[in-house]
Amino acid sequence: MEGAAALLRWYVDNGVDEAIGEEPIDRFAVPPATATPVAPPPAARTPTPLRPPPAPSAPPLPRAPVPLESPQLVEDARALAEGCKSLAELETAIRGFDSCALKRTAKNTVFADGSPDAPVMIVGEAPGADEDRLGKPFVGVSGQLMDRMMAAIGLTREGGFYITNILFWRPPGNRTPTLAEQGMCLAFTRRHIELVRPKVLMLAGATSVKAVLETTEGITRLRGKWTSYRLTDGTDIPTMPTFHPAYLLRTPASKRQSWQDLLAIDKKLKELGPK
Repeated sequence: MEGAAALLRWYVDNGVDEAIGEEPIDRFAVPPATATPVAPPPAARTPTPLRPPPAPSAPPLPRAPVPLESPQLVEDARALAEGCKSLAELETAIRGFDSCALKRTAKNTVFADGSPDAPVMIVGEAPGADEDRLGKPFVGVSGQLMDRMMAAIGLTREGGFYITNILFWRPPGNRTPTLAEQGMCLAFTRRHIELVRPKVLMLAGATSVKAVLETTEGITRLRGKWTSYRLTDGTDIPTMPTFHPAYLLRTPASKRQSWQDLLAIDKKLKELGPK
């Protein structure tokens, strides 16, 4: 009894001075489901006339998926590019080409910059945010570095080099373009090189090197080594793979190698003489 009295005093001291029920109530318990109303007896219900069951509806036929890019679109781009007889026609064709998904998210078509009559043609990878905004290739930080590099061997955009990319539209978020996107743009890029016919072709960056030369070799193995790009008429264009200036901004130690590549280009130009 003393224990029970002590427990009651403890309850009173803690504010529990009234009993509400014999059993505890769980306030967090899920309330019981509402009882389903009992249907009236059959005699009290109005009989419902029997109806035939509805015929099952046929499932809708599946739609064939329509790809955004396909091999046929690459062939269409190639045929369109081969029909261009001048740079003006090529630029018009590229600006009017709507089959590449990259164009749908880009602000501008980035064609080229510089003089088409220049001895060196540079083909980079893809427009960045600044290029997409201004509609010109290599105008951002990496483009400014490219200008300084070429100026070091006496070449400027005013007549020393002509510059473009293998892609004419910026990939969203600078993502890697799909093979179909590369194939469509590359069809125009190859025609671009055919029409310009530079003395020396310079490929800047791994994506550009692999796409134009159709190789799987890495840029670190290929850079600094002369190769050839063959035109459809059999003409071989001396071609120099080199690092992209954006890579040089991330790894300044590689500038020494790029400087060697530029010196090799300068030497080759002097060997070939006037264009």
